[in-house]
Amino acid sequence: MATPLDNSSGTVRPLLRLALPVLLEQLLVMLINYADTALAGQYLGKSELAAIGLMYYAVWLLQNVFSLVAIGSAALVARFVGSNDMKRARRVTEQSLLAGAALSLVMIVLVALGARSFVELMQLSGDSAEMAIEYLWIIAPVLPFMMLEVIIIACLRGAGDTVTGLLVMAVVVVINLAVSWSLVAGLGPFPALGWTGLAIGTATAHFTGGVLLLATVLRRRSVMRLSRWVFRADIQLMRRILRTGVPGGIDILLITFCHLWYVSIINAIGATEAAAHGIGVKIESLAYLPGFAFQIAAATMVGQALGAKDSKQAERAVLTGVLTGGGVMTGAALLFFFVPGLLVGLFVSGDSNAEVITTTIPLLRIAAISTPPLALLMIVGGALRGAGDTRVPLVLNLVGFLGVRIPAAYWLSYGLGWGLVGAWWAMVADVVVRCALILLRYRHGGWKRMKV
Repeated sequence: MATPLDNSSGTVRPLLRLALPVLLEQLLVMLINYADTALAGQYLGKSELAAIGLMYYAVWLLQNVFSLVAIGSAALVARFVGSNDMKRARRVTEQSLLAGAALSLVMIVLVALGARSFVELMQLSGDSAEMAIEYLWIIAPVLPFMMLEVIIIACLRGAGDTVTGLLVMAVVVVINLAVSWSLVAGLGPFPALGWTGLAIGTATAHFTGGVLLLATVLRRRSVMRLSRWVFRADIQLMRRILRTGVPGGIDILLITFCHLWYVSIINAIGATEAAAHGIGVKIESLAYLPGFAFQIAAATMVGQALGAKDSKQAERAVLTGVLTGGGVMTGAALLFFFVPGLLVGLFVSGDSNAEVITTTIPLLRIAAISTPPLALLMIVGGALRGAGDTRVPLVLNLVGFLGVRIPAAYWLSYGLGWGLVGAWWAMVADVVVRCALILLRYRHGGWKRMKV
């Protein structure tokens, strides 16, 4: 149900009530990626591992396209819920889905026509490249259902409902694992489709998730209850959604594209490095999850607090999110540093992958160093987006990626000959710089006066 901010319950309890379901939901999302990587590592080979590493970023990119709408939707829904205007909050959801539907149709065409060019741009070659192209073509038809997942969950979170997304993602994970495993290994009556089975499993899971979420908001008892199937465009409201969402969405897309550029630098080093990077990123996402959960919780509380004209409560929400989420992420960093071999062994085994294993282990120790500043960057940056302050973080991320990470990756990897390890040290430098910049923006205080 919707949960307008209740100051009498303090800050920690509401924050945890919002964050914990998101954390569990993201753990389930992570299981989809982990399961695909584990299936590729156990049943397939190095080419498939390299391809699935790129597909992790590709699916992330495709989902993040819908943040152009979702970020503005969540911010407006939170403001309206904070001011107890549920009618307008529901209207935001309707207009967001209308904009998302148009965007998803455009994306289907772009993916269908541009899959090969995208993979070539990412410097993937040989069998891995053909596998990646096939995967994208299988995923393309379910993009409208991915849109439903992203936008509906964002609107529900803005209203304070973080449980529905968790329940739906639990179903998605079960379906993805069951279908992918059955089709990769040929269990029971199912044919052994290998790599193709991974893509079909992912597509089936996201189709199911989108249908379930649409059914949820069409139910009469839903907090974001939609009264009809066909929505009439409200240009003024849609413009408000996009005015906040587009800068935030461009910010996220910029980060995604720069990550892909960064991955292309790594892919050009070699297949072993590409596979090791993909595994390292998946393990490192253990630290992302608490950061993302508390980022969402802080964003929701900040939006609702500002909607209720309570900037002090908004500040307390940010501080609590940083202390709690940052503490959990630092715990994950300790695992990366002290037991990296154990973590890598959960994904890859066998003599044929020995080189990939030894290449991945030092990456996790590097990731341990970047995790505490990453916690600050994620949670404080998310809180600024929840306040509607999406333009300044866009500029700061532009500085970090294009001014630090990309040039440093080229210099350290190729100029100094450090290879993959050099690229990861470039990532550390970028995170530290952006963390410092986002903290300066937070202290400036302009986010408390943002209009959405």
